[in-house]
Amino acid sequence: MSESLRGKVALVTGSTRGIGRAIAGRLAASGARVVVSARDRSAVDAVVGELGESAVGLPADLSRAGSARELVRAALEACGRLDVLVNNAGTAIAKDSLEFTPEEWERTLTLNLGSVFFCCQEAARHMLGADGGSIVNIASLQAYAAVPGRAAYAASKGGVIALTQSLAVEWAPTIRVNAVAPGYIATPLIAGLVEQGRLDSGVLSRRAPLGRLGTPDEIGRAVVFLASDESSYVTGETLRVDGGWLAWAGI
Repeated sequence: MSESLRGKVALVTGSTRGIGRAIAGRLAASGARVVVSARDRSAVDAVVGELGESAVGLPADLSRAGSARELVRAALEACGRLDVLVNNAGTAIAKDSLEFTPEEWERTLTLNLGSVFFCCQEAARHMLGADGGSIVNIASLQAYAAVPGRAAYAASKGGVIALTQSLAVEWAPTIRVNAVAPGYIATPLIAGLVEQGRLDSGVLSRRAPLGRLGTPDEIGRAVVFLASDESSYVTGETLRVDGGWLAWAGI
């Protein structure tokens, strides 16, 4: 396996399950020292144990004001440097827009977009004065294709794409900033929605020309590509990893 990130330090938010866990695993397999972060300390410790002695665990609740900056600073203190930042932490509330409360809207935007900006901001303060770096933000298919009951989530992920472009232009050429927009991925979250009747797994698979759901590991591979020098002339881009779902829809 290629070790395209050997000697690098990578912080991944929301990295104890699903897509985030797969991203952390792929970065570690590519030679990076990985900082694992999520709210649940026991889950963080478990992933660190799985990844090995080079991994570092830093629990953080990114919905809390100031926590994004604190997390990045703690990562720098623990590892001495930061070369890659992956903003994966997020929440998705499935609810009719007429029933959404101000608190639910604020929580969604704070975690899905606000924490992304403030993690990027703090990381850039280090990267711009060091050897540069790479930032990968996790967006979503739903920033492009509407799904009922996901207004806040879609708005936040659309904001992530716009933020990615803006920061890429502002911080070039020292820092590359890109995003990955996953399609429907076989995670516990998707499985739960299918079980609840909120998503039809057959429809999801048929809509993707590749004929199946994606895997978390496939998102991890895309992140490694954007984080490493394999994508050295790529910045401000959002890589849609959706099995052709949006192409089928003509988007």
